[in-house]
Amino acid sequence: MNYEECIEKVLVSEEEIKAAVERLAGEIERDFKDSDKKLLLIGILKGSVVFMADILKKLNIPLETDYIKVSSYGGTSSSGHIKLKAEPDREDLSEYNVVVIEDILDTGNTLSWLLGHLKDDLNATTVKLCVLFNKPSRRKKEVKIDYEGFEIPDEFIVGYGLDYNELYRNLPYVGVLKPFVYEG
Repeated sequence: MNYEECIEKVLVSEEEIKAAVERLAGEIERDFKDSDKKLLLIGILKGSVVFMADILKKLNIPLETDYIKVSSYGGTSSSGHIKLKAEPDREDLSEYNVVVIEDILDTGNTLSWLLGHLKDDLNATTVKLCVLFNKPSRRKKEVKIDYEGFEIPDEFIVGYGLDYNELYRNLPYVGVLKPFVYEG
């Protein structure tokens, strides 16, 4: 079976994603172009890889990159149990303004914890959040979004880095997965 047979509908097209990436990169650049602190973009593995790569290509300011791996998902929903699988390479972020790059903000449990960890435990000067997709109907913890691509309904989406069981990340658009794929 090919991917297209598993997609119910395209929710956000490749062109819409490109426009959002351009807009978000412009906002980040405006906010940090005159800062006296270093800029560090931290991508959350694995879902943000495609999004972060596209953001990086649009930024024309000095910056560093890093990744963190944290998980709270099992199947199609958040388990509520946060597992830190990989820290940033830097143990002290006091010389940095940090922008966390994430594919989707769902319940807020993981990102709420992570943003606090970067600020309180790793001493980042500032911590801002850039999410491509915001799903507010599922929010359990309030999380401030500084840079938002799209607000989306509560549907199970894949593509552009988002996966189901490690599949569909390579779709150039974001689509709603047909229920038969994950229900049975």
